[in-house]
Amino acid sequence: MPESRPAGSTRARQDLLSRTALGVFRLNGQFLSVSEELARPAGLTAAWWQVLGAALREPQSVAGIARTMGITRQSVQRIADLLVAKGLAEYTPNPAHRRAKLLRPTEEGHSAVARIGPGHASLATRLAAELGDTAFAETVHVLERLTRALDTLSASPDPAPPAFEARGPGQSPDP
Repeated sequence: MPESRPAGSTRARQDLLSRTALGVFRLNGQFLSVSEELARPAGLTAAWWQVLGAALREPQSVAGIARTMGITRQSVQRIADLLVAKGLAEYTPNPAHRRAKLLRPTEEGHSAVARIGPGHASLATRLAAELGDTAFAETVHVLERLTRALDTLSASPDPAPPAFEARGPGQSPDP
């Protein structure tokens, strides 16, 4: 049984951060696995679907897709080049930037993503049945809020860590 820590203590907050991170890492693995299963019948991988999906509503630059997806620009560039080579996407001129072209799905790319739709809808329905519609919406809200908070923190300089009293070996600064 985990030891009880006072709410708001540094150690309790570290525990919450660790539990959140581990939960999100596990969730990421689960989503990648499910996404691979959903994308496979459409001839896509989860990564291809992710990059194509980012540009479905409007063409996006590789850097813009990377920012939206939280992955490296180099990874997106490699996948975008593969999608173009397979005829699932194309590069178009970017009026805002001469060298950074926009990625746009082709008709074949749109069709491939559309083939994922039925499986995607089925999973959404099953998740809603398991969680309940209200809890499902609340989950989305909490994850979006966490993302915004981390975006805010990464955009601001890291404050100096608080000074801790010297303690004996193995003792945490905030019991």
